[in-house]
Amino acid sequence: MKKIIFCIFALLVVGINVSVQAQKSRLQQTDVNKLIEATARINALYVDTVNGTELVENGIRGMLSKLDPHSVFIPEKEVKEMSEPLEGNFEGIGVQFQMIDDTLYVDNVISNGPSEKVGILPGDRIVMVNDTSIAGVKMSNIGIMKKLRGKKGTVVYVKVVRRGVPEMIVFKITRDKIPLHSIVAFYMITPAVGYIKLDKFSATTKDEFDEAMKKLKKQGMKDLILDLQSNGGGYLKAATDIGSDFLGDKKLIVYTEGRNDRINYTAASNGDFEKGRLILLMNEYSASASEILAGAVQDWDRGLIVGRRSFGKGLVQQQLPLSDGSMIRLTTARYYTPSGRCIQRPYADGVEKYRSDLEERYHHGELTSEDSVHFADSLRYETLTMHRTVYGGGGIMPDCFVPLDTAFNSKYLRSIGAKGIVGTFASKYIERYGEKWKKEYPSLEKFNAQFVVTDDILKELTQLAETDKIPFDEAGFNKSKSYLSIQLKGLFARRLFDDNAFYQVVNSENDACQKALEILRTPGLYEKSFEKKK
Repeated sequence: MKKIIFCIFALLVVGINVSVQAQKSRLQQTDVNKLIEATARINALYVDTVNGTELVENGIRGMLSKLDPHSVFIPEKEVKEMSEPLEGNFEGIGVQFQMIDDTLYVDNVISNGPSEKVGILPGDRIVMVNDTSIAGVKMSNIGIMKKLRGKKGTVVYVKVVRRGVPEMIVFKITRDKIPLHSIVAFYMITPAVGYIKLDKFSATTKDEFDEAMKKLKKQGMKDLILDLQSNGGGYLKAATDIGSDFLGDKKLIVYTEGRNDRINYTAASNGDFEKGRLILLMNEYSASASEILAGAVQDWDRGLIVGRRSFGKGLVQQQLPLSDGSMIRLTTARYYTPSGRCIQRPYADGVEKYRSDLEERYHHGELTSEDSVHFADSLRYETLTMHRTVYGGGGIMPDCFVPLDTAFNSKYLRSIGAKGIVGTFASKYIERYGEKWKKEYPSLEKFNAQFVVTDDILKELTQLAETDKIPFDEAGFNKSKSYLSIQLKGLFARRLFDDNAFYQVVNSENDACQKALEILRTPGLYEKSFEKKK
């Protein structure tokens, strides 16, 4: 019982850079006594025997659940497991996740990893792994990781609940080596415009970015398209390092503000790309560090944001150890852009509503129509150089809106995507014809210009789907035919050449990327986009 009481007290009085005296002034002794008394009486008098540790830990979870969606409790056992070496095992399904109310939410899907290949999306809820339910069973993060990870080539089945899709989706995932690079592609998209696809912000991002920029500049790059679509974030330092390249002159990139202090993060004095035209691509899955970088670029009128409103994740967490070896990951501050906009979207209406935000955006038409997006006047801000109007309230609103393309979507496409048919088919097909195609198309340029995904190839794809019990749906197939063709061509190109080849193919049909090129190609349009609207 002493351990229980001490654990409660340790949680309540812990502080970050705050004096003990100041912390005590905020926490009444009567409140501490109330918690201790309630815990002791439940433990002594409740009709059934209770586990004291579980009682306290559930109480901690309850307190944190009322704060925000990202403050969580991590039990002692899980903390120890987190600290154990992973023995170089980076083979698995390629997702980043967190447990909320005993449910696994996919936070991010690693580019070119096994989960992305079969169609898993950020926001999906994985409820079963093989035949084991992982929803509502209080399984630890490490326990779930052990179920999802495994040797390259082994297969795992997961069942996913996706908002807006009435039936549960079953994915067949073949585990593989997980790509660790944060930049998954870079190439010259035109003779003067470079393209970089940044998948996440990691410890190696700045070095990778510098190397990519160096090579692109040697090829004649004057302007840059930085693709942050579906980039779920990562290290703050990586975002500020890249922001320094674009801004320079010690300009403010982002600041955090907590209960007691404000911390400014400023650019280095000399940026390596302060002058060229710059466009950042974003969508509703771009979050956290992506939003920090985009907010700084937009607020200083350094570049344009093209795409759709970003996710809206702008909370700072710190891991705080408790006396028994457990810890809490507690939100201690919020991120703000240089103009003062709060990146974090509201969560006052509860975790469930917070989690369903993207679905609500879709139903309200925000993903398909710019006119459906409305902001209160209280959320109006101005950029710092051109004094353009921008808005806070959660996420970064683009300067140029690009609607979500839903024309190709069909139940048939979702069905074959859920079972990874497209990726499986591409791998098998390239094994049969890869050597022949390498001779026929010795360069990516020739492949991109001349190779066509024929009806015969698509017919074989549908036949493979039928062997996996997905009946052919002519209407759905016709609706999704162009999308399937470009994806297959991209996958073939990746196997024949490299990751750059995949993006060079699919970006020809990526609406945001094509809009960015239009802005850069149209004389005066880029410069005009910075003018203050009357």
